[in-house]
Amino acid sequence: MLQARRKPAIEGSYYDAALQTEAIRLLPADYVATDQPVALVTLLGSCVAACLYDTTMAIGGMNHFMLPGDGSNDSSCARYGMNAMELLINDLLKRGARRSRLQAKVFGGGNVLSGFYSDPIGTRNARFVLEYLDAENIPVRAQDLGDIHARKVGFFAQTGRTLVKRLPSTRDDGIVDAERALYGRINRAPASGGVELF
Repeated sequence: MLQARRKPAIEGSYYDAALQTEAIRLLPADYVATDQPVALVTLLGSCVAACLYDTTMAIGGMNHFMLPGDGSNDSSCARYGMNAMELLINDLLKRGARRSRLQAKVFGGGNVLSGFYSDPIGTRNARFVLEYLDAENIPVRAQDLGDIHARKVGFFAQTGRTLVKRLPSTRDDGIVDAERALYGRINRAPASGGVELF
């Protein structure tokens, strides 16, 4: 059984044939920390995934947040960047990682939604994660942020190895539709309520 932690309980474990390993799929507002030899996999549009790891302890984790900020009504809600970062870091530290050894790789923040021209959500998410990591003195070893493309990310938690695939714009239509629907539900739902995942 995989020894990973996520709120809610772990779902989405599967064998990833392309990565040739056991994997855990993360959806928006998920985070996973683990010391197991698995890949953490997610699909990103305007959302951001921060991959944090301590190679000395072979511990790593990933979050997938939708909005910058802290969602001050519910600190356990990982859909907000501040909460998602804190939850992931705390889980890694509980498992034996040291804050001073944490390194980061960050992905996503694509401006895949049209109609947000002055300060699109993808740009705000990307800016937030870089500012947060800088303030916490966690070095960013790699990043693929911004642009207009969705991305598939595979992160090997024990080593920090990461594979990123930019998805062609012809495949972005489904992601754009799903993100629009998700952000519409978020705007109507209270911060402390559950989130429907796509």
